[in-house]
Amino acid sequence: MTKLLTDARSIRIKGRSFLAVMLSPDLPLDDWLVRLDDLAARSAGFFLGRPVVLDISELEIDRAQLKELIAALGERNVSIMGIEGGRPSLIGPGMPPALKGGRPVSDFEMPQNEPVLEAPRKPDAIETRQTPQSLVIREPVRSGQSVIFAEGDVTIIGSVSSGAEVIAGGSIHVYGTLRGRAMAGSLGNASARIFCRKLEAELVAIDGIYKMAEDLEPGLRGQAVQLWLEDDAIKAEKLS
Repeated sequence: MTKLLTDARSIRIKGRSFLAVMLSPDLPLDDWLVRLDDLAARSAGFFLGRPVVLDISELEIDRAQLKELIAALGERNVSIMGIEGGRPSLIGPGMPPALKGGRPVSDFEMPQNEPVLEAPRKPDAIETRQTPQSLVIREPVRSGQSVIFAEGDVTIIGSVSSGAEVIAGGSIHVYGTLRGRAMAGSLGNASARIFCRKLEAELVAIDGIYKMAEDLEPGLRGQAVQLWLEDDAIKAEKLS
């Protein structure tokens, strides 16, 4: 006997916004992958569990080369959630979907409570709710935690531990020791700066340009420092 299903059941579909890392490769791809390997080796877990969008708007490649690039990234545990900027003919079956119309995070609805810090078992984002143009964290950011605030500046009243990260749409101010990763100007703000009372960072970045700890001048380590972007290079000086 055939059983007829007469009860209509709804399917719940929700919209949700995520802050993704945008990778913009350049040619030759082999050289670019070497630089990516260098970043991953010197900043362990940078891409772990993080949504990544591949921007190929300025990359002259065909579908076969794009497949090879996606495969090469997969071998490095970089999972591509979507592709932006490519011709529709480049996207074939089994490839990540084409994306377009990405909006600044300021267009997204943010939660309405104070930021919460938790001790995570794996890297967790600290939930933030709507604040005019700045976010203040009044306790240290521990290893494995992320502070993500694309609306504006982030101020940490305390230290940022090794293995932690702070990502801001504006500038970053750390009133303790910066041991983890600090990424300012995350949505394309080249005028953003990073300030810290004591510099021991694993990685600093402004508007997508980054420097590892060993790339910074040795005399800056352990000092109060400000960093800014000038001519597509990160500059740094001691604070008096």
